[in-house]
Amino acid sequence: MDHSKMGIFVLVWLFLLVLHYSTCAADAISERKNVLFIIADDLRTSLGCYGDSLAKSPNIDQLASKSQVFLNTFAQQAVCAPSRTSMLTSRRPDTTRLYDFNSYWRVHSGNYTTLPQYFKSQGYFTMSVGKVFHPGIASNMTDDYPYSWSIPAYHPPSFRYEKKKVCKGEDGKLHVNLLCAVNVAEQPGGTLPDLESVDEAVRLLKTRPNDGTPFFLAVGFHKPHIPFRIPQEYLSLYPLAQMTLATDPDVPERLPPVAYNPWVDLRKREDVQKLNISFPYGPIPKDFQLRIRQHYYAAVSYMDAQVGRLLSALGDLGLANNTMVVFTSDHG
Repeated sequence: MDHSKMGIFVLVWLFLLVLHYSTCAADAISERKNVLFIIADDLRTSLGCYGDSLAKSPNIDQLASKSQVFLNTFAQQAVCAPSRTSMLTSRRPDTTRLYDFNSYWRVHSGNYTTLPQYFKSQGYFTMSVGKVFHPGIASNMTDDYPYSWSIPAYHPPSFRYEKKKVCKGEDGKLHVNLLCAVNVAEQPGGTLPDLESVDEAVRLLKTRPNDGTPFFLAVGFHKPHIPFRIPQEYLSLYPLAQMTLATDPDVPERLPPVAYNPWVDLRKREDVQKLNISFPYGPIPKDFQLRIRQHYYAAVSYMDAQVGRLLSALGDLGLANNTMVVFTSDHG
């Protein structure tokens, strides 16, 4: 998957860690905690808990209010596969030798133990839902199963439509668009990838081994990564009249061409192609910039709602008091 980016390349990793839900230290000593590891895709610090007054992220903000919030942690790479491999192996890209999507660290650099693999070795039942490792060559076409996971990783079936003609344009026809707020009921299967991932994660929580074995459940959301294929109702949270342009939209003077990403992935979308933007420096028309920012924030709120569903499931299943929750993103 092409992961060209809009905006800054090296951004703060969002990393919220709930240290405990136990009522006393004795519980923490006598009982091994379950782990729910949640990772978003291309999430900046566009959250209320990081001081963004525009963002509407009540579920993540509530999690942050009772968590350790990290303010000075940085992405190792501004591309999904190497960033995730770096984080999940605790090694820098110059050690994993992964800067793109075309190599598997166990083959090309070293047989490193991953975070879920460590938990598995300690007797945890480990499960992967959605985009945790980057799928494909970068994780050996198996999401690093069986090393990291007790069962094969799950990927939402509706993700196959992310780059298909499923976005209704102003002409009433379906397109492959960047801006793709949809009526979910009209989508293939009547669903979206992150909705499916939460459904599967809740199912796994309900059917996990119930013999006292602790679990490590990783849930990877696809949003707010482009395209912005999200439920259309989330746009109403961010009226265009309230949107602002980026504070510093200009290309820096004397910028070396190698340091600039011409957002090739965006240019493949039909609604962007209609703008006929010059390559490689643009600029994008200001009205379209505002719509991009509106859709990004809406995608964040949509993803936040899915986090809320996961946390509610922990409570409903009586798991909240003995589950550590980690929330992070691969990069902004």
